[in-house]
Amino acid sequence: MVCQPKAQHEIDAVLGVSSTIETPAWSNHLYSCRYGFADGAFSLSVKELSSWNQTLGYYRGLGADLASSHAIYSLGQGAFQTNTGTVVVRKDWKVLVVDVSSLPPQFGNPSAPPDNVALTVANVILGCWHGD
Repeated sequence: MVCQPKAQHEIDAVLGVSSTIETPAWSNHLYSCRYGFADGAFSLSVKELSSWNQTLGYYRGLGADLASSHAIYSLGQGAFQTNTGTVVVRKDWKVLVVDVSSLPPQFGNPSAPPDNVALTVANVILGCWHGD
């Protein structure tokens, strides 16, 4: 889903730039890929879990590992953003991570800081999930 052509098209359209997706990976119920651009990249991953307890534990663990800086109340069933701009969102038994640490200080057309790009990408992906 996050690395499929439909998501890529929607993300490219919203960001105003064209991407290439490196070969997606699937390991230990974690689906991930890297979106490459002429001047940077970001990574997307989705961890699929089997219960609420697993999902909440994984989500909270990421919060501790990534040093959650503030909660985001308008995404999914729980979300936070780190000081580096990474956004983590949980929805049902899935946890999405948008890692923008490889983007330049301004990105896209029109340009925006990486933390805004991460929020935009997370919103696009959640919009795709609602449409499933």
